[in-house]
Amino acid sequence: MELYERIRRDRTQQGWGIRRLAREHGVHRRDVRAALTSAEPTPRAEFQRPQPALGRWTSWIDAVLENDREQPRKQRHTARRIWNRLREEEGATLSEITVSRYVRERKRELLGVGDIYVPMAHAYGEQAEVDFGESMIDFPWGREKVSFFEMRACASGAVFRWPVRRQTQQAFLEAHVLAFAHFGGCFARVRYDNLPLAVYKVLRGHLREETARFIVLRSHYLFASDYCQPGVRGAHEKGGVEGECGYFRRNHLVPVPKVAGWAELEVLCLDSCRKDLRRRMEGRERTVAQEWEVERGLLQTLPDPLDTRLRFSAEVDDKGRVRVKYNRYSVPVLLGGLKAEVELSTAEVVVRHRGNEVARHARSYGRGQDVLVLDHYLEVLRYKPRAFSGSLPLRQAIAAGTFPQAYQELHAKMVDRLGDSEAARQMVDVLFLHRRYAAAAVLTAVQAAVDAGAYNFAAVALGVRGAEDVAERPQLLSLRLVVDPQVPLPDCRQYDRLLTAEVES
Repeated sequence: MELYERIRRDRTQQGWGIRRLAREHGVHRRDVRAALTSAEPTPRAEFQRPQPALGRWTSWIDAVLENDREQPRKQRHTARRIWNRLREEEGATLSEITVSRYVRERKRELLGVGDIYVPMAHAYGEQAEVDFGESMIDFPWGREKVSFFEMRACASGAVFRWPVRRQTQQAFLEAHVLAFAHFGGCFARVRYDNLPLAVYKVLRGHLREETARFIVLRSHYLFASDYCQPGVRGAHEKGGVEGECGYFRRNHLVPVPKVAGWAELEVLCLDSCRKDLRRRMEGRERTVAQEWEVERGLLQTLPDPLDTRLRFSAEVDDKGRVRVKYNRYSVPVLLGGLKAEVELSTAEVVVRHRGNEVARHARSYGRGQDVLVLDHYLEVLRYKPRAFSGSLPLRQAIAAGTFPQAYQELHAKMVDRLGDSEAARQMVDVLFLHRRYAAAAVLTAVQAAVDAGAYNFAAVALGVRGAEDVAERPQLLSLRLVVDPQVPLPDCRQYDRLLTAEVES
């Protein structure tokens, strides 16, 4: 550029001709003519390096790529697959990088440029996005894949996460209720992909037939639902929450966390939501927490929480169980053959009879399982004692820790001393004490009876009642001793006047 400037300047100021300019600046006359024609040098032509090794295979590669245009998107050739086929089927000796560079250029020419996306700006309180992510979690009983519900505020980036045991519609609805309560308000619009928990049928364009229970949720909180394009093409339309799922997995679930149970996992998710408020997103001057303070005040007013529990009636069978979904749960055996009302949530099963709660169980997500409580069968075990030792409710109570080691030891000693039937009757009587006294008091009395070698119901009952009498005995007042008390002299003038009045009368 500087040489061209000097040539043009000497031509103008000195009036030199082409030969003189070429001689003075030491260049060819064609370079002088080029400088006088344009102040900017002509770009050099890009050197086309010959490809002797690839040249004979370009037509073969082009045919493969052309055929891929008619194949399913997920079953098209990658550059590595083409390279492997060239080596295995054609005996070509090419490097992988040579093939990959050519395939990249030809794919762009044949398939065109991919979708171009437009950056979006969201108003505060306007929209949130919802998605599910999956990660592995280590529980005491082993490693499991857990689904996480995520709702993300598009404007501020604040997020709510919640683990769900199964991706059921009820879990989906409950997670919405928890999310809105966490945010303290509701967004004007929520965007989803076309998950069947909300969409019954995908129609043309953005029209959808939604499930009845999801419509109830939307009507209760009065937000508008919006849906992405079906399939992979619509994933970018809620890219914020898609990226948030990956961020949560990389930053809070690596290494794979070990939790004691479901409650601890829920606490982990809520803690991660609070920690992420401190981060600053790319291109923003304020933290997520500062942005959220602005957005929080613009959310829609939150109504009373929607009750998402399922309610239905079920008949108690001859084994004191009600069938709920795919499993059976125990109720007091005296309700056998009657109708009961069931309330089902994602965490528990509540059974009522005539409005009174008769049983409450943690929900099981297996199939064909029995969830039984030993206390529900005491009435029948009292007159069928031989069924006690081998009963499934007893085995489940031992596994759950509600029939502790002291009880097992007392029962075993009773069997040795009294026989199976009488030992079972007296052990059932011990369990009946739980209906009148606290479990801790009964356990203490059982342990005391075992330690004293008194292996019978009477010893346990006496211990429980004795402990109750001590607990209910009134406390004696503690009086403080006063040394050398100063007692004032009484005023007896009123008494003297009374005596005088009696004498005069």
